[in-house]
Amino acid sequence: MASSTTTKPPVYVTMSALDAGHLTLPENLFVTDADPTKRATVPSLSFLIQHPSPPSSRPGNSTTTTTNLLFDLGIKRDLTSYAPAQAAHIAQRHPIIVDPDCAASLRNGTTENPQAADSAPLLDPSTEINLILLSHVHWDHVGTPSDFPSATFLVGSGTLSLLRHGAGPLYPADTFNSDEIPASRTVEFPPVSRPDGVYASSEPRHTPSPASARENLPPAAGGWGWQSLAGFPNALDLFGDGSVWVADAPGHLYGHVNLLCRTGPGRWVYLGGDCCHDPRILRGEKGFALYDDGKGGKRSVHVHTGVAKDTLDRIGEFVKMRGLEKGEEGDGEVQVEVVVAHDAEWREGNRHRFWPGRM
Repeated sequence: MASSTTTKPPVYVTMSALDAGHLTLPENLFVTDADPTKRATVPSLSFLIQHPSPPSSRPGNSTTTTTNLLFDLGIKRDLTSYAPAQAAHIAQRHPIIVDPDCAASLRNGTTENPQAADSAPLLDPSTEINLILLSHVHWDHVGTPSDFPSATFLVGSGTLSLLRHGAGPLYPADTFNSDEIPASRTVEFPPVSRPDGVYASSEPRHTPSPASARENLPPAAGGWGWQSLAGFPNALDLFGDGSVWVADAPGHLYGHVNLLCRTGPGRWVYLGGDCCHDPRILRGEKGFALYDDGKGGKRSVHVHTGVAKDTLDRIGEFVKMRGLEKGEEGDGEVQVEVVVAHDAEWREGNRHRFWPGRM
């Protein structure tokens, strides 16, 4: 695993999964060879990543020594706050569970946490979350941003334009809330250079971030730029120490990004967002389903199915290249765990790794 050009000891982050609502997916829209009558209620997971550094680039801005980063916010607890066009789509995803949402999970921990009731918050979403990185801005990932008035939002390039103006006939503006995330506290990652093609030509334009939002970024933000990393053509070293990498993950929705976190010697967790919606696709047992697009053609749940397949292939190849870190952290095997947002199997088998537990 290539990291920043440094000889310093490796930096590790701690991670915890968070319940952030559930929704119900008809399998025939997501995986090949599905029973057309089968529907599965799955989580929309969020993750807490804690980095051992002060949470701001501004000197003296905080007395704490930990940056609290959230990856995705899940589902809004108030379903009536979605845009009307979103509501029509969401009506097809019931049953939907909104309790606990992301904020409640931060305060109380898992439902199995015996100290949750009548105790002080484990983590206060209004004051103790510094950064929120959204994999993308579909309705089941944006949560309730107003719960986090102190946080700076990080999103893929083009996201703010997508929210305001939409992107083509499949993603009209009315399928988003234009003010979904606070623009004054939102930073888009740098634009990604792509080969000319269908996907690149239709991507929303980049929106420069205000200086006020950048004040609360990690010190490394001044040098943010995309670089190749172990098969990923575009990766960004979030903290400048190789502990957290943002991976450009095109195909699902414009601005879609993933996160790669180093949690210990030879141990990495790859948060795949919506690179796929079912663990069987990750295992190669199923493929992306295609269905009628209403215009005489076929489409998948991804904005560009071919590009989404390429991204999934890169993730698979990356997991196979587990020997890359030998020599950096000893001769032990490197483990890469991939977790996608809607993996019900992973959730059920890893309840002990939900906040305040650790991954």
